[in-house]
Amino acid sequence: MRGEEQAGGAAARRRKRDREATRRRILGAARDLFGEHGYDGVTVRMIAARAEANTALVHRYFGSKPALFGEVLAGESVIRGVIAGAPEGLPRRLAEHFVRHVDQRSVTAMSRILDRSAGHPEVKEILLRYLEDVIVQPMVAQLEGPDARARALLASTIIMGGGPVRRLVGLGDLRAADPADLTDRLTAMFTAALAPPVHRET
Repeated sequence: MRGEEQAGGAAARRRKRDREATRRRILGAARDLFGEHGYDGVTVRMIAARAEANTALVHRYFGSKPALFGEVLAGESVIRGVIAGAPEGLPRRLAEHFVRHVDQRSVTAMSRILDRSAGHPEVKEILLRYLEDVIVQPMVAQLEGPDARARALLASTIIMGGGPVRRLVGLGDLRAADPADLTDRLTAMFTAALAPPVHRET
């Protein structure tokens, strides 16, 4: 009887490993395809074929193409880890994160996905949820005092604004700047954005 229980447990662990491996393959295939073709140019069937799975498994693990796209974005993002930590160090961590992205010479998977997918109505809704769940709310949780959400949104405009500037103008001038000076300036910007409001006497 004990041998049967052990065999059953081993089979269950094997099935779990297989499910996790299939899920990772689907996520990897989706990330690559969204980066190559953009959201609108990719179908669930294409993702399943690239992952060597069937479409039923894609729907079982992720529910829908929009949900899968959202998981790809969350998986590619490192900002949640940047926000986590001691609240007093948050402005500096955000500044260092911004400068690291400026200094990257190659286009990241996240940038390719956003560049080729922005503008699609479903993507807009996903990005709004991503902004709220991954950036705004984690920052709100770090802040004390009034208007925490407004302050987090102000800092988010600095974080998210780098993408359109890179796409429209390029980052050559920022890359030419001294990274330490750039980090100090951005730290001051994030500090001001996240600070509690100053109530002036009238």
